[in-house]
Amino acid sequence: MARSEVPSVVRESCAWVANHASHVSISQSGLERVVKEMDGGVQMDLWDFEGIHYFDGGPLTVQYLLVLDALNFCFWPDAELHYDHLAAGLKSALMADQTIFDASRLERFTGVDLRRLLNWPRELPLEEERARLLREVGIELNRSFKGKAVNLVEAANGSALALVSLVARHFPGFQDHCIFQGRQVFIYKRAQIFVADVWGAFKGKGYGAFRDIHGITMFADYIVPAILRHLGIISYSPSLASKVDNLNEVLAGSEEEIEIRACTITAVEKLGELLSIKLGKEISMIQLDWWLWSTGISLQTKLPCHRTRTIYY
Repeated sequence: MARSEVPSVVRESCAWVANHASHVSISQSGLERVVKEMDGGVQMDLWDFEGIHYFDGGPLTVQYLLVLDALNFCFWPDAELHYDHLAAGLKSALMADQTIFDASRLERFTGVDLRRLLNWPRELPLEEERARLLREVGIELNRSFKGKAVNLVEAANGSALALVSLVARHFPGFQDHCIFQGRQVFIYKRAQIFVADVWGAFKGKGYGAFRDIHGITMFADYIVPAILRHLGIISYSPSLASKVDNLNEVLAGSEEEIEIRACTITAVEKLGELLSIKLGKEISMIQLDWWLWSTGISLQTKLPCHRTRTIYY
Protein backbone atom coordinates (compact mmCIF):
# COMPACT_ATOMS: atom_id res chain seq x y z
CA MET A 1 0.00 0.00 0.00
CA ALA A 2 1.40 3.40 -0.96
CA ARG A 3 2.28 5.77 1.85
CA SER A 4 -0.60 8.16 1.19
CA GLU A 5 -3.35 5.61 0.68
CA VAL A 6 -4.38 4.54 4.18
CA PRO A 7 -7.11 7.13 4.95
CA SER A 8 -8.53 6.88 1.42
CA VAL A 9 -8.88 3.10 1.63
CA VAL A 10 -10.49 3.57 5.05
CA ARG A 11 -13.15 5.80 3.48
CA GLU A 12 -13.64 3.59 0.45
CA SER A 13 -13.82 0.27 2.26
CA CYS A 14 -16.11 1.63 4.98
CA ALA A 15 -18.44 3.16 2.41
CA TRP A 16 -18.67 -0.26 0.75
CA VAL A 17 -19.61 -1.85 4.09
CA ALA A 18 -22.25 0.84 4.70
CA ASN A 19 -23.78 0.10 1.31
CA HIS A 20 -23.96 -3.64 2.07
CA ALA A 21 -24.82 -3.50 5.79
CA SER A 22 -27.77 -5.41 7.22
CA HIS A 23 -27.38 -4.60 10.94
CA VAL A 24 -26.59 -0.85 10.87
CA SER A 25 -28.17 1.89 8.75
CA ILE A 26 -27.42 5.58 8.24
CA SER A 27 -30.33 8.03 8.19
CA GLN A 28 -30.05 10.89 5.71
CA SER A 29 -32.95 12.65 7.39
CA GLY A 30 -31.23 12.22 10.74
CA LEU A 31 -28.05 13.77 9.35
CA GLU A 32 -29.96 16.73 7.92
CA ARG A 33 -31.90 17.29 11.14
CA VAL A 34 -28.75 17.30 13.29
CA VAL A 35 -27.01 19.75 10.96
CA LYS A 36 -30.06 22.02 10.96
CA GLU A 37 -30.10 22.04 14.77
CA MET A 38 -26.38 22.87 15.09
CA ASP A 39 -26.04 26.61 15.49
CA GLY A 40 -22.33 27.33 15.55
CA GLY A 41 -20.79 24.19 14.12
CA VAL A 42 -18.31 22.35 16.32
CA GLN A 43 -15.94 23.47 19.01
CA MET A 44 -12.48 23.77 17.47
CA ASP A 45 -9.98 23.40 20.35
CA LEU A 46 -10.67 20.20 22.24
CA TRP A 47 -7.40 18.27 22.44
CA ASP A 48 -6.32 18.83 26.03
CA PHE A 49 -9.34 17.20 27.71
CA GLU A 50 -9.02 19.02 31.03
CA GLY A 51 -5.22 18.92 31.26
CA ILE A 52 -4.90 15.16 31.67
CA HIS A 53 -2.18 14.81 29.01
CA TYR A 54 1.56 15.30 29.26
CA PHE A 55 2.91 18.18 27.19
CA ASP A 56 6.36 19.77 27.32
CA GLY A 57 6.55 21.04 23.74
CA GLY A 58 9.32 18.64 22.77
CA PRO A 59 10.16 15.08 21.70
CA LEU A 60 9.11 13.59 25.03
CA THR A 61 5.51 14.61 24.29
CA VAL A 62 5.61 12.62 21.04
CA GLN A 63 7.00 9.60 22.90
CA TYR A 64 4.19 9.91 25.45
CA LEU A 65 1.54 10.11 22.72
CA LEU A 66 2.78 6.99 20.95
CA VAL A 67 2.71 5.07 24.22
CA LEU A 68 -0.74 6.47 25.04
CA ASP A 69 -2.19 5.46 21.69
CA ALA A 70 -0.55 2.05 21.79
CA LEU A 71 -2.62 1.43 24.96
CA ASN A 72 -5.81 3.33 24.11
CA PHE A 73 -8.34 0.50 23.80
CA CYS A 74 -10.89 -1.66 25.63
CA PHE A 75 -11.52 -0.24 29.10
CA TRP A 76 -14.38 -2.60 29.93
CA PRO A 77 -15.41 -4.72 31.82
CA ASP A 78 -13.74 -2.56 34.49
CA ALA A 79 -16.54 -0.05 35.10
CA GLU A 80 -14.21 2.34 36.95
CA LEU A 81 -11.46 2.46 34.33
CA HIS A 82 -11.65 5.16 31.64
CA TYR A 83 -9.43 6.90 29.09
CA ASP A 84 -8.70 9.68 31.59
CA HIS A 85 -7.09 7.19 33.97
CA LEU A 86 -4.78 5.99 31.22
CA ALA A 87 -3.80 9.44 29.95
CA ALA A 88 -3.32 10.96 33.42
CA GLY A 89 -1.60 7.85 34.78
CA LEU A 90 0.96 7.86 31.99
CA LYS A 91 1.46 11.60 32.49
CA SER A 92 2.12 11.14 36.22
CA ALA A 93 4.55 8.30 35.58
CA LEU A 94 6.47 10.36 33.04
CA MET A 95 6.63 13.40 35.28
CA ALA A 96 8.10 11.19 38.01
CA ASP A 97 10.64 9.52 35.70
CA GLN A 98 11.39 10.97 32.28
CA THR A 99 13.11 7.75 31.17
CA ILE A 100 10.06 5.55 31.83
CA PHE A 101 9.09 5.45 28.13
CA ASP A 102 12.57 5.02 26.72
CA ALA A 103 12.37 2.38 24.02
CA SER A 104 14.76 0.07 25.85
CA ARG A 105 12.48 0.12 28.89
CA LEU A 106 9.34 -0.35 26.83
CA GLU A 107 10.90 -3.53 25.40
CA ARG A 108 10.79 -5.12 28.87
CA PHE A 109 7.30 -4.13 30.08
CA THR A 110 5.05 -6.74 31.64
CA GLY A 111 1.39 -6.54 32.47
CA VAL A 112 2.16 -6.16 36.15
CA ASP A 113 4.65 -3.37 35.35
CA LEU A 114 1.95 -1.48 33.48
CA ARG A 115 -0.58 -1.96 36.24
CA ARG A 116 1.89 -0.60 38.78
CA LEU A 117 2.84 2.30 36.52
CA LEU A 118 -0.82 3.32 36.28
CA ASN A 119 -1.30 2.70 40.00
CA TRP A 120 -4.33 0.57 39.19
CA PRO A 121 -5.51 -1.69 42.05
CA ARG A 122 -6.37 -4.77 39.93
CA GLU A 123 -5.64 -6.40 36.61
CA LEU A 124 -6.23 -4.16 33.61
CA PRO A 125 -8.52 -5.30 30.79
CA LEU A 126 -6.39 -7.17 28.22
CA GLU A 127 -3.41 -6.43 30.44
CA GLU A 128 -0.95 -8.79 28.78
CA GLU A 129 -1.95 -7.58 25.33
CA ARG A 130 -1.25 -4.02 26.42
CA ALA A 131 2.18 -5.03 27.69
CA ARG A 132 2.89 -6.93 24.47
CA LEU A 133 2.07 -3.85 22.42
CA LEU A 134 4.37 -1.70 24.54
CA ARG A 135 7.18 -4.18 23.92
CA GLU A 136 6.41 -4.09 20.21
CA VAL A 137 6.65 -0.28 20.22
CA GLY A 138 9.94 -0.35 22.08
CA ILE A 139 11.49 -2.97 19.82
CA GLU A 140 10.48 -1.24 16.58
CA LEU A 141 11.45 2.22 17.79
CA ASN A 142 14.92 0.89 18.56
CA ARG A 143 15.17 -1.05 15.32
CA SER A 144 13.96 1.62 12.91
CA PHE A 145 13.83 5.04 14.61
CA LYS A 146 16.80 5.19 17.00
CA GLY A 147 14.43 4.68 19.92
CA LYS A 148 12.55 7.94 19.40
CA ALA A 149 8.93 8.44 18.34
CA VAL A 150 9.88 11.91 17.17
CA ASN A 151 12.05 10.30 14.47
CA LEU A 152 8.99 8.37 13.32
CA VAL A 153 7.07 11.66 12.99
CA GLU A 154 9.93 13.38 11.19
CA ALA A 155 10.20 10.47 8.73
CA ALA A 156 6.77 11.45 7.41
CA ASN A 157 8.13 14.81 6.18
CA GLY A 158 5.11 16.83 7.28
CA SER A 159 2.48 14.48 5.85
CA ALA A 160 -0.23 13.21 8.19
CA LEU A 161 -1.22 10.56 5.66
CA ALA A 162 2.34 9.31 5.30
CA LEU A 163 2.64 9.14 9.09
CA VAL A 164 -0.49 6.99 9.37
CA SER A 165 1.02 4.62 6.80
CA LEU A 166 4.37 4.54 8.62
CA VAL A 167 2.71 3.69 11.93
CA ALA A 168 0.58 0.97 10.34
CA ARG A 169 3.54 -0.51 8.48
CA HIS A 170 6.01 -0.57 11.36
CA PHE A 171 3.75 -1.49 14.30
CA PRO A 172 1.50 -4.55 13.76
CA GLY A 173 -0.59 -3.68 16.82
CA PHE A 174 -1.85 -0.60 14.95
CA GLN A 175 -2.91 -2.59 11.84
CA ASP A 176 -6.63 -2.25 12.39
CA HIS A 177 -8.29 -4.05 9.50
CA CYS A 178 -10.70 -6.95 9.02
CA ILE A 179 -12.67 -8.98 6.46
CA PHE A 180 -16.33 -8.27 5.67
CA GLN A 181 -18.20 -10.43 3.18
CA GLY A 182 -14.95 -11.44 1.55
CA ARG A 183 -13.53 -7.91 1.26
CA GLN A 184 -10.81 -6.28 3.32
CA VAL A 185 -11.96 -3.33 5.40
CA PHE A 186 -9.55 -0.78 6.83
CA ILE A 187 -10.25 1.23 10.01
CA TYR A 188 -6.86 2.22 11.50
CA LYS A 189 -8.34 4.00 14.50
CA ARG A 190 -5.25 4.16 16.73
CA ALA A 191 -2.80 4.88 13.91
CA GLN A 192 -4.87 7.88 12.86
CA ILE A 193 -5.57 9.12 16.36
CA PHE A 194 -1.83 9.16 17.10
CA VAL A 195 -1.35 11.54 14.16
CA ALA A 196 -4.31 13.64 15.31
CA ASP A 197 -2.99 13.76 18.87
CA VAL A 198 0.40 15.03 17.68
CA TRP A 199 -1.35 17.64 15.53
CA GLY A 200 -3.67 18.66 18.37
CA ALA A 201 -1.02 18.72 21.08
CA PHE A 202 1.29 20.96 19.06
CA LYS A 203 -1.64 22.99 17.66
CA GLY A 204 -0.63 22.29 14.10
CA LYS A 205 2.89 23.67 14.55
CA GLY A 206 6.34 22.14 15.00
CA TYR A 207 6.05 18.38 15.20
CA GLY A 208 2.31 18.76 14.59
CA ALA A 209 2.61 20.71 11.33
CA PHE A 210 0.94 18.43 8.77
CA ARG A 211 0.05 19.86 5.36
CA ASP A 212 -2.65 17.23 4.73
CA ILE A 213 -4.24 16.82 8.16
CA HIS A 214 -7.73 17.11 6.66
CA GLY A 215 -7.17 13.74 5.00
CA ILE A 216 -7.49 11.93 8.34
CA THR A 217 -10.83 10.22 9.03
CA MET A 218 -12.70 10.08 12.31
CA PHE A 219 -11.70 7.41 14.86
CA ALA A 220 -14.15 4.53 15.04
CA ASP A 221 -14.50 3.57 18.70
CA TYR A 222 -17.41 2.74 21.01
CA ILE A 223 -18.42 6.25 22.15
CA VAL A 224 -19.03 7.95 18.78
CA PRO A 225 -21.43 5.30 17.41
CA ALA A 226 -23.40 5.57 20.64
CA ILE A 227 -23.84 9.33 20.27
CA LEU A 228 -24.66 8.96 16.56
CA ARG A 229 -27.36 6.46 17.50
CA HIS A 230 -28.63 8.81 20.23
CA LEU A 231 -28.85 11.62 17.66
CA GLY A 232 -30.76 9.43 15.20
CA ILE A 233 -27.99 9.40 12.61
CA ILE A 234 -27.45 5.64 12.73
CA SER A 235 -29.77 2.86 13.85
CA TYR A 236 -29.35 -0.83 14.64
CA SER A 237 -31.32 -3.91 13.69
CA PRO A 238 -33.51 -5.30 16.50
CA SER A 239 -31.05 -8.12 17.24
CA LEU A 240 -28.03 -5.80 17.38
CA ALA A 241 -29.94 -3.19 19.37
CA SER A 242 -30.82 -5.87 21.93
CA LYS A 243 -27.18 -6.88 22.28
CA VAL A 244 -25.97 -3.31 22.70
CA ASP A 245 -28.77 -2.20 25.03
CA ASN A 246 -28.31 -5.26 27.28
CA LEU A 247 -24.52 -4.81 27.32
CA ASN A 248 -23.92 -8.17 25.69
CA GLU A 249 -20.65 -8.65 23.86
CA VAL A 250 -20.51 -7.90 20.13
CA LEU A 251 -17.75 -10.17 18.88
CA ALA A 252 -14.66 -8.60 17.33
CA GLY A 253 -14.61 -9.23 13.60
CA SER A 254 -18.31 -10.09 13.41
CA GLU A 255 -20.43 -8.47 10.70
CA GLU A 256 -22.28 -6.53 13.39
CA GLU A 257 -19.10 -5.07 14.86
CA ILE A 258 -17.57 -4.21 11.50
CA GLU A 259 -20.80 -2.53 10.40
CA ILE A 260 -20.93 -0.40 13.55
CA ARG A 261 -17.42 0.94 12.97
CA ALA A 262 -17.62 1.30 9.18
CA CYS A 263 -21.01 2.99 9.28
CA THR A 264 -19.75 5.32 11.99
CA ILE A 265 -16.89 6.47 9.74
CA THR A 266 -19.19 6.89 6.74
CA ALA A 267 -21.86 8.70 8.78
CA VAL A 268 -19.36 11.18 10.20
CA GLU A 269 -18.00 11.79 6.69
CA LYS A 270 -21.54 12.60 5.54
CA LEU A 271 -22.12 14.79 8.59
CA GLY A 272 -18.92 16.68 7.85
CA GLU A 273 -19.94 17.23 4.24
CA LEU A 274 -23.30 18.69 5.25
CA LEU A 275 -21.73 20.88 7.94
CA SER A 276 -19.12 22.15 5.49
CA ILE A 277 -21.89 23.22 3.12
CA LYS A 278 -23.83 24.91 5.91
CA LEU A 279 -20.84 26.77 7.34
CA GLY A 280 -19.14 27.50 4.03
CA LYS A 281 -15.81 26.03 5.12
CA GLU A 282 -14.15 22.63 5.32
CA ILE A 283 -14.80 20.74 8.55
CA SER A 284 -11.98 18.59 9.89
CA MET A 285 -13.01 15.01 10.65
CA ILE A 286 -10.67 15.13 13.63
CA GLN A 287 -12.44 18.09 15.20
CA LEU A 288 -15.83 16.65 14.37
CA ASP A 289 -14.83 13.37 15.98
CA TRP A 290 -13.57 15.14 19.11
CA TRP A 291 -16.81 17.11 19.37
CA LEU A 292 -18.92 13.96 19.00
CA TRP A 293 -16.69 12.03 21.42
CA SER A 294 -16.86 14.80 24.04
CA THR A 295 -20.64 15.00 23.65
CA GLY A 296 -20.88 11.24 24.01
CA ILE A 297 -18.69 11.21 27.11
CA SER A 298 -20.92 13.82 28.75
CA LEU A 299 -23.90 11.50 28.19
CA GLN A 300 -22.07 8.21 28.70
CA THR A 301 -24.13 7.02 31.65
CA LYS A 302 -27.25 7.37 29.47
CA LEU A 303 -25.81 5.86 26.29
CA PRO A 304 -25.42 2.11 25.85
CA CYS A 305 -22.16 1.49 23.98
CA HIS A 306 -21.38 -1.71 22.13
CA ARG A 307 -18.95 -3.96 23.94
CA THR A 308 -16.16 -5.64 22.01
CA ARG A 309 -12.95 -7.11 23.41
CA THR A 310 -10.29 -5.90 21.01
CA ILE A 311 -6.92 -4.19 20.94
CA TYR A 312 -8.00 -1.74 18.24
CA TYR A 313 -10.29 0.61 20.24
